[in-house]
Amino acid sequence: MSRFMALVGRDLRLAWRRPGDAAVVLAFFVLAASLFPLGVGPALETLARIAPGVLWVAALFAAMLSLDRLFADDFADGTLEQLALAPLPLELTALAKCLAHWIVTGLPLAVLSPALGLLFGLDAASIATLTASLLLGAPSLSLLGGLGAALTLGARRGGALLSLLVLPLAVPVLIFGVGAVEALKGGDGVLAHFALLGAFLAGTLAITPWAMAAALRQAVE
Repeated sequence: MSRFMALVGRDLRLAWRRPGDAAVVLAFFVLAASLFPLGVGPALETLARIAPGVLWVAALFAAMLSLDRLFADDFADGTLEQLALAPLPLELTALAKCLAHWIVTGLPLAVLSPALGLLFGLDAASIATLTASLLLGAPSLSLLGGLGAALTLGARRGGALLSLLVLPLAVPVLIFGVGAVEALKGGDGVLAHFALLGAFLAGTLAITPWAMAAALRQAVE
């Protein structure tokens, strides 16, 4: 566990040395969400209706901005080969890097979502549900993105391939995340949607580290 947390800390320190990368992700999220009120008009009823879908899609695309570098820098300088030979299993290495990615991108996006929810005219209960759904769903996006980054590592135009791989896989997360807010507005319970988000996270957590490790081993051989 100490090696795992040390690797997470290493990636967080590297991200701290490049604050511009995280700033670009957050700026994209804010700008992408802020442009929709300009396009659809100032009617709060319309904005509140589209807010969950807009914010979830903006969060997905914002999180994907930094995914192509998740393993690429370590692959380019030979660090990935050393990590593959380290005592820490490569599955846990991949999981640690995805955890660091979530801390740097997914967590700040969820923290920013209440302010953008107010921009769209959401009430307090809807904002709380949206934030909770992002907190529960964003780790799945990081894990799926890590799988896409590992599969496209070293490929030409890897960023485009990564998007093609990750976007279809992320559709269930978007559906359950948006559905939680819509269920609250309709007077239905949101626990079912949170349970589905949790089940999807558990499934990705059980599968993606092994798939990422296999793809990374193939890349360094």
